[in-house]
Amino acid sequence: MSYARPLRALALLTAAGLALAACSAGSDSAGTDPSASASADAPVDGGDLTFAIGNDPISVNPSGIGSGNDTLYVTRQVVDSLIWQDPEDGSLKPWLATDWTVNDDSTEFTFTLRDGVTFSDGTPFDAASVKATFDDIVAAGAKSSAAPSFIGYTGTTVVDDHTVTVAFSTPNAPFPQATSAAALGIVAASTLAIPYDQRSTGVGVVGTGPFTIDHYTKDVETVLKARDDYAWGPDGASDAPHLDSVTFQVIPEAGVRTGALTSEQVDVIGGVQPTDIATLDQAGFPVVSRANPGIVFGVTFNESSPVGSDPAVREAISLAVNPTEIRDTALVDGFAVAESPLASTTPDVVDLSKDLVTDPKKAASVLEADGWAKGSDGIYAKDGQRLAPTLVWITNFSPNETSVQLIQQELKAVGIDVTLWSGTVPEFQDKLKTGAFDLVWGNLSRADGDVLRTQYSTTATNFYRIADPELESLLQAQLAEGDPAKRSTILADAQERLVTEHHVVPVHELTTFLGLSTDVHGVVLGADSRLGQLTGAWLTK
Repeated sequence: MSYARPLRALALLTAAGLALAACSAGSDSAGTDPSASASADAPVDGGDLTFAIGNDPISVNPSGIGSGNDTLYVTRQVVDSLIWQDPEDGSLKPWLATDWTVNDDSTEFTFTLRDGVTFSDGTPFDAASVKATFDDIVAAGAKSSAAPSFIGYTGTTVVDDHTVTVAFSTPNAPFPQATSAAALGIVAASTLAIPYDQRSTGVGVVGTGPFTIDHYTKDVETVLKARDDYAWGPDGASDAPHLDSVTFQVIPEAGVRTGALTSEQVDVIGGVQPTDIATLDQAGFPVVSRANPGIVFGVTFNESSPVGSDPAVREAISLAVNPTEIRDTALVDGFAVAESPLASTTPDVVDLSKDLVTDPKKAASVLEADGWAKGSDGIYAKDGQRLAPTLVWITNFSPNETSVQLIQQELKAVGIDVTLWSGTVPEFQDKLKTGAFDLVWGNLSRADGDVLRTQYSTTATNFYRIADPELESLLQAQLAEGDPAKRSTILADAQERLVTEHHVVPVHELTTFLGLSTDVHGVVLGADSRLGQLTGAWLTK
């Protein structure tokens, strides 16, 4: 496996058409990194970067369950992964593993590990570290966001100090890509000695990454300190961070984050509100962007609820929702209307726009054929029960509120009375776990089609309680298929099944936008469109 240019060079490169490239929202150029206004100069060492995020991380245990992107932005700086996924083409390249092989039925994966890597506590990284980390994730089970990648795990064998074999009882073709995620980042033995739940505070969390956790203060900040001995970045990059520290500051309101950037109180902001993109562009603040792979924003049903278990109701809701209207109202240029449950930047995505139809009149006829009748209040009812589902959502993306309000209006126009519920991330997660919802609005980023299994399989998180044996068969089949072309076909069938059986209502893709001070350079987004490691980031002053 050949090494490409170092990540730092990638961050400063100007090349038309580069998928990772940061571009101004108002520019047609896809290749110029706007953070490189001083790119002709050598990077400056030193400085403290303040990065504003919208949500408290909740847990800074790399494999724990946190608040999504804002958690992973932090943990990506602390842990390294066995493999790096190239944002340009989705290919897998060396990181902590210099090479890897897969057996014929994709049940065994042997990784050759890099020599000379150390954890921030000075202990060496070796095959035992990989085994211990993976065993710990499996033991944590539902407490770990990484657990769905280990279905059928039978164990990890230490062949020698620099060789390890990970084995499964059934094929797990996407596993190499899964190891590129921060959630599967390798942690030190001292971390694993701490009870799993206690690691959420970050105290004692030790990785091989370029930064260490100085402290985490809930709902306030997470402060990271740079390592000066880091020399094993992804894809051959070898330099230690230029920055002295990074502070991830929690600022929940998107508009306040934008104001903090423009008033020079912070250096970078995440979760830029779409309506603020033009403001930043016109004011000369660089914007780094990349369309997110994985599951698009949309509505998914709880199929154990009376609403979600009725195929006719699911179909009617699918017909009543107008994705184009939602995109055009809630968002700006740079966000695409969904054409599949998977985003256009996801490997193996297929265009299902022919099956994604908005037709309110047909929605009404589908309900009436199913025995629903409108009451005096204009809302459908059946067997004495009004068609009044609860849709749950959270504010991890600023336009979400506008999007769900539009869905509420569109469904009300048909005769479906939606109640909207929103709360904190832990409250939202509890709703999913207990099934106390009918509809849910959300998305999930991952640069592999296996994200469909981890989200919708009955053997994974199973939040949606989908009872569709054919879909389950497809999700498991793609997991077992080692031939890329055959796996692509299976994933295409799974996407079609999700849409035509109305298990999901795809609405719009997500594009990640980061706003930068003009003093900030070298901030990049990874293949999952989340913040990459900040080893190449630097400040002019």
